[in-house]
Amino acid sequence: MTINLPLQAPSPAGLIWQTVRNEQAKSPEARAEILADPGFGNHFTDHMVDVCWSEKGGWHRPRVTPYGPISLDPAAAVLHYAQEVFEGMKAYRHADGSIRTFRPYENAARMQRSARRLALPELPSEIFIESLRKLVEVDAEWVPGAPETSLYLRPFMFAKEAFLGVRPAKKVAYYVIASPAAAYFPGGVAPVNIWLSTQYARAGKGGTGAAKTGGNYASSLLPQAEAHEKGCQQVAFLDDAGNLEELGGMNVVIVKRDGTLVTPESASILEGITRDSILQLAADRGHTVERRALSIDEWRSGVESGDIVGAFACGTAAVVVPIGRLLAEDFEIVHTHSEASDLALSLREELTDIQYGRREDRHGWMLRLDA
Repeated sequence: MTINLPLQAPSPAGLIWQTVRNEQAKSPEARAEILADPGFGNHFTDHMVDVCWSEKGGWHRPRVTPYGPISLDPAAAVLHYAQEVFEGMKAYRHADGSIRTFRPYENAARMQRSARRLALPELPSEIFIESLRKLVEVDAEWVPGAPETSLYLRPFMFAKEAFLGVRPAKKVAYYVIASPAAAYFPGGVAPVNIWLSTQYARAGKGGTGAAKTGGNYASSLLPQAEAHEKGCQQVAFLDDAGNLEELGGMNVVIVKRDGTLVTPESASILEGITRDSILQLAADRGHTVERRALSIDEWRSGVESGDIVGAFACGTAAVVVPIGRLLAEDFEIVHTHSEASDLALSLREELTDIQYGRREDRHGWMLRLDA
């Protein structure tokens, strides 16, 4: 059974939200048991956001509803033509009990870019931010307070119009769901091994590599399985010119002997918000940051000459993790330089301190969601 609450006053984006409370919500005891050991992506909060878009009506009918199955027509466009984009971000509980998220306007802008590439409507930033606030408003008790835990937020959008034909859909659905997340490295951050895939590509020139769409991740699953068979935790991809792109779900940063940080840059790489933040913190410390094409040969020769002393990967889930080894079919790169790992871990600590409110947010990255 659910309860329909009265319609609220128009929001800053001009929409009138409705909240439908879930009467089958988890009990405080059941929720506490989940929060004690949530894992990652295993459990979901009691509610979700549901907003519609149509060619004629634009964005309309914003609601917070009980979390549950989504009903789709078998001919829904997303099932046949993969018109879908998503985002990933976290909400953090600070020591004063407040709930904040990290650089959400950047996620909103990236989702707009992804939607544009997939011929989906661009969700206004105001509605994106409101959707996060509305969900946290009803599911605030799901934001864990234990060290290094968070509430993972997953906004996503897909074509729901029922038709068979290759054209942009005229009806679209936008949702937000949330999942409590444990500390990514409960035993401490350890260097990861990377498998270099030369048989498979993540994306191509002019493709969807810069969009956060499910198809990019689907194409990485087979090479990721290959990486696991080789004893590696992640897979790295190259472009047609032999330049490094990114990992299956993370960006890469190379550390040079003089302290310069180099990260691959191309039109087929997803612009990582965590990566940009880490590089900003490094620049604040006086490090030179280079965003440019980086060939695998440059990485190899740089390690051999001693010019490159380390590397790390970064992304929303893990934040930052040192790369210990890059393994390929016919060669191997090993990083043992402790100063490079120390730099990566120091930057990780600084960023997470900002996210959890333990350090000054001098760039204004954090936004309070429960106020």
